[in-house]
Amino acid sequence: MSDGCCGTTAVEIEPIVAHAAPSALPVVVIGAGPVGLAAAAHLAERGQEFLVLEAGEQAAASVAQWGHVRVFSPWKFNIDAAAKRLLEADGWSEPDPEWLPTGAELITDYLAPLAKLFGDKVRLSTKVTAISRLGYDRVRTNGREDVPFLIRLDGGEELQARAIIDASGTYFTPNVLGASGLPAYGEAGAGELVDHALPDVLGTDRETYEGKHTLVVGAGHSAATTLLALAQLDDIQITWAIRAGSASRTYGGGAADALPARGALGTRLRAHVDSGRIQLLTGFFAHSVTRSGDQVTVVSRDPSGAEQSVTVDRIVSATGYRPDHSIASELRLDLDPILGSTRALAPLIDPNQHSCGTVPAHGVDELAHPEPGYYAVGVKSYGRAPTFLMATGYEQVRSVVAAVAGDWEAARDVQLDLPETGVCSSNLAEAQEQRVGLATGISGGLLATPLPLATVGASSDGGSCCG
Repeated sequence: MSDGCCGTTAVEIEPIVAHAAPSALPVVVIGAGPVGLAAAAHLAERGQEFLVLEAGEQAAASVAQWGHVRVFSPWKFNIDAAAKRLLEADGWSEPDPEWLPTGAELITDYLAPLAKLFGDKVRLSTKVTAISRLGYDRVRTNGREDVPFLIRLDGGEELQARAIIDASGTYFTPNVLGASGLPAYGEAGAGELVDHALPDVLGTDRETYEGKHTLVVGAGHSAATTLLALAQLDDIQITWAIRAGSASRTYGGGAADALPARGALGTRLRAHVDSGRIQLLTGFFAHSVTRSGDQVTVVSRDPSGAEQSVTVDRIVSATGYRPDHSIASELRLDLDPILGSTRALAPLIDPNQHSCGTVPAHGVDELAHPEPGYYAVGVKSYGRAPTFLMATGYEQVRSVVAAVAGDWEAARDVQLDLPETGVCSSNLAEAQEQRVGLATGISGGLLATPLPLATVGASSDGGSCCG
């Protein structure tokens, strides 16, 4: 070792001997949503020890936040194969494969029974605050692969794991309201007057929006879903703000849209804009937010410096989501500088080049980081790309779990079987409306009015795809 701090001699750092061999430790899954529970199902089938850590008070806590919304895709694309096998062995009956479930139905008819199968292997109200290697920070190399992962919980407890499958999602890390990726001035001060995507405006949040003027910001399917729900309320004023010069991208191709349910969504929305029910503001780049009592004024400043403003009672910020990798800051991650996914995955999911229907199947090789044994999966793996499909997440975890179990042949045999036209069907939605009306979240009641369809996973200002 050199005497000075700037010498060129390599520094030898002795490896640290772990208290437990990594092979004797469980695989820890972070998040008990659809993809996290699917990972648990594959681990269970392969006889791997595992533990699922869920920050929420119930399994699929994030899904519960939009339980009132019906997804585009029918049941047959929403159930993981390994999960199905385990559930059927326990006497579970699969829901109608052609039915379009709500988020609440996803939980009650699939995710809650699945989580129950795993018993105390699913720990609720358990938030992960940091991940590292036992005795190693990000710099230390020698012997790194031979020590367990160290997982720190918000209650002060620490756990060890031999591998980590991070399916924690992005629901609680939404994009900011402001343009250019930066918070609008005063955005934080707007407080409870700003909601994020998919509030239950026809159910539990109805009183919050009735008789109010609401601004919806965003051009994706979450924004469209909220706008269509708001349009069903009486005595309400609705303003919709987008950065683009027109809403044609949100409207889609109508009846000619490659994803029919997306086309139906756009057609309904356009009719409300054309009739004046919804006021559309284009070229809107949120720059500042000023609260005055129970109202808030949002000022837009476009790239040329031109300003426009709107004063409202409520704001719904449907600007999408972004991943939070801070819990893994002491791990060696190789993140794409644009999307925040792995570098290998980024070109396959780039929203500038792909829609959800053109993203190829991918698995452990595309999800791997320089930190062996750590994998971010599900919507978090996509970073800021809004092209995630639930079925894609299921194939991700099948591949990753196979690799963790040492079955590399199966891990690299990645496949994704979806119809050529996508996983959406407006005909299914229309038939469902005629059969039972639509769940609204109002004490389980039904309405005969069309329920907006929404996507599962990420949605962004640029639009998203299907569940």
